[in-house]
Amino acid sequence: MPTSSPQLPLALRYPPDQRLDTFAGDPALAAQLRAFASGGDDRALLLAGPAGTGKSHLALAACAEADAAGHRVGYLPLASMAGRLREALEAMHAFDLVALDGVEAVSGQRADELALFDFHNRMHDAGRRLLYTARATPDALPLVLPDLRSRLSQCTRLVLERLDDAGRGEVLRLRARRRGLQIDDAAIDWLLRRAGRDLSGLAALLDRLDAASLAAQRRITVPFLREVLGTDGSR
Repeated sequence: MPTSSPQLPLALRYPPDQRLDTFAGDPALAAQLRAFASGGDDRALLLAGPAGTGKSHLALAACAEADAAGHRVGYLPLASMAGRLREALEAMHAFDLVALDGVEAVSGQRADELALFDFHNRMHDAGRRLLYTARATPDALPLVLPDLRSRLSQCTRLVLERLDDAGRGEVLRLRARRRGLQIDDAAIDWLLRRAGRDLSGLAALLDRLDAASLAAQRRITVPFLREVLGTDGSR
């Protein structure tokens, strides 16, 4: 939604950690998204990959990039609009770039698929840009509308792979650095072993540790993690 819209909270629209320069994956992919967000040649782009590969991060980062370039931007998490997508999309036709996050959430729902198909056509005809994310490529999504599958298949496709531990560790380092947060390498390794490997969960945990570190005026070390989270990292 546009930057003046009260319908999407600022904290959700452009979280400070959700930027292209904090993406620890393929730098060529980040560069392609930056060009797309700034008004490049691509008109429709689809990010495909399993959960935890950074699709929402990149969608929000692209929105922030486009907004900074002066474009009117919309972001819509489709899971929150399932069953009433047409109404939600009606407010977004005038935007320069719209990110539609999680196509799988409306797959199999004919009314929502038809609304998405109509919206895609109208945005295309108006020369505006669409950024989709999905947990699978269009041919693997359980879509019931062949025309929508065809439109999504025509998008420029970027496929994301799961990060290994080194990549996840780099994500945490980049996010900590943006906050001015001091975290030992040993602490990052401990987190990856004990607190899970889901990126969204690790990001939320970093928020908690940031607050705890500030309150205690201490660096984030393994002993500090044991105090805050317990020996198993599950608190």
